[in-house]
Parts: sequence; structure tokens; C-alpha cells
Amino acid sequence: MLLFALVNPARADLRLCNRMSYVVEAAVGTDDKGDTTTRGWFRIDPAQCRIVASGTLTIDRILLHARALGVYGASPVPQGGSDTLCIAPENFVIAAARQCRVGQSQAAFATVKPSQDAEGNLIAYLAEDSEYDDEQAKLAAIQRLLVIAGYDAAPIDGVDGPKTQAALSAFLKSRGLSGNVVQAPDFFETMINAVQAPSATGLTWCNDTTYKVMAAIGTEDGKTTVSRGWYRIEPGKCLRPDVIGQPRQVLSFAEAIDADGRAIRLKDKALNWGGGRTLCTRESKFEINDHSDCGLRGLTAAGFVAVDLSGGGKTLRFAPP
Repeated sequence: MLLFALVNPARADLRLCNRMSYVVEAAVGTDDKGDTTTRGWFRIDPAQCRIVASGTLTIDRILLHARALGVYGASPVPQGGSDTLCIAPENFVIAAARQCRVGQSQAAFATVKPSQDAEGNLIAYLAEDSEYDDEQAKLAAIQRLLVIAGYDAAPIDGVDGPKTQAALSAFLKSRGLSGNVVQAPDFFETMINAVQAPSATGLTWCNDTTYKVMAAIGTEDGKTTVSRGWYRIEPGKCLRPDVIGQPRQVLSFAEAIDADGRAIRLKDKALNWGGGRTLCTRESKFEINDHSDCGLRGLTAAGFVAVDLSGGGKTLRFAPP
């Protein structure tokens, strides 16, 4: 992706700036004379910069891995990079990061090449193909969260207008928030907390376990049945999946996983929540519209439950039996 080599030691801060329409968490890797260390997580809001390294930088390479928050469900930040290094679910510092231990997992890291500002500090940017500037990235991120919350702020393009403003006003009013909150430093935290609260409309998943839960949604329009996933729901959080169009039927499946991505089993039984309607899934991100012979096609059959949205909204709460 990018290349960065520090030829001469220099005292400088390395800032990572987010020009994406997602709130992200970043992990930084460093190669220094054959030793590789990773550390994370650095949360960075859209249009925000954060110092991720400082001091005398004598390292050979700096590497980066970024992930979107779980609230974005099946719309993660694309991952890439030629180095595979170790990370952990919570805040971490890992020495010898090319050999993972229990509780750690591998992730793709890309080499980064920061630019230098007038003070000699180094800056690297997280960016999308849309190449937003700071103002556009912030607005596109607001639009994205509004769409997740069920408000019509599409397209997500970072361009302001009456449609976006009407959706934002309606969202703030429904959550009892004033317009001034948009300029607050913690605005995205406030907005994400509001989005993750149970909603009176549509489907909301709430994770009442101590485990990470991965969920999938199914929709039927009378002609086609589509399953999509995975949506990551952190312990104690809620998430509203994006339902495309106006389906006749909505279905749901969810399972609890450990730090290594393996299904949690209680009393030798997988901890999941579903029903008797079989749809196909796969381990990685998916969208599937053919649900015949799942196993023969290298897919996994999962039992989905129908969700009754006739009352306008439904909250499914995931808790151990």
C-alpha cells in the first residue's frame, strides 16, 4: 500500500488522521532491526488526528492495521497489506508480534509512508476511494450513521443538503439531543451510543452476554431470499442492521464467539440464537441469495428465526440460557 523507511533518527510525533466515513480503531506495528512490535487500539473519529508514536524514531518500518467499529456491521474498513502481525481484542502491546500467543490473532498490516509537516512531525492518512477532505469525511460519517439508524440520509457522499439536515434533525429530536451536540468533541461517541440503543422501528440486536456476538440477517421480498453478515455486536451493546428495501419478511441468526473467533459452547451446546428456517452463511463477510445445498457449495447452513416487525420495531436480546 505505502512505503516508509526512516533513514536518519529524528525526534517527531507520528500522527494518524482519519479521512474516512467510519470511526476506526487503529493498530500500529514497528520493525526495528528485525524485531516487530504491535500496539493498539487507537480510536480515531472522522476528521480527527491522533498521535500514535512519538520520540526519536529510529525504526526501519511503520505498519498499520485499521478496523471499523462494530456498529457498522457488514460494512467494514477494507483490509490489506503484505505483513501478517498479531493483535488482541482489547488494548495491547505485543513484542515479537509475528508469532501469536493464546488470546491473540493475526491481522494484515500495510507499510505506511507518512508526509512531514512544517514542524517536522510525520502525518499519515486513512482515506477512502472518495478522497474526502476533513469536512466531507465528517459529514459522510454522519450520513452513514443516520442510515444505520434508519434515517434517509443517502447517498453517503459527504455533500450537505436539505435531505441530510432533515434526517439529522429528526434523529437528534428522537434521541432528545440538541443541535449543539454536532460541534462537541465527543459527538461521534454520543451519536454511536444513540444508534446502539434499542429503536422503536426496525430490527435491533442487543448483546447481553459477556462475549462478542456475530449476527446475520435474512430478507425475503417474495421472489428472493438474501442472507447477509456478519455484524459484530460487542458485549453490552446494541446494533441495528441495515435492512435494504422493504422486505416482506426479516429473519435473524446470531452466535457468540471467543477471542479466536471460535463458537462459544455452554454445556457442550453452541451459544446461538436462531430458529428453524435454514439459510446459508459463510465464515467471512457474505451476501448469499441461493440457499440450496449449503454444505455441498462450501457454505454453512444456519437456522434463522423470523422477526415480527408488524408493530413497527423489534429488539432481539442475546443472553445465555
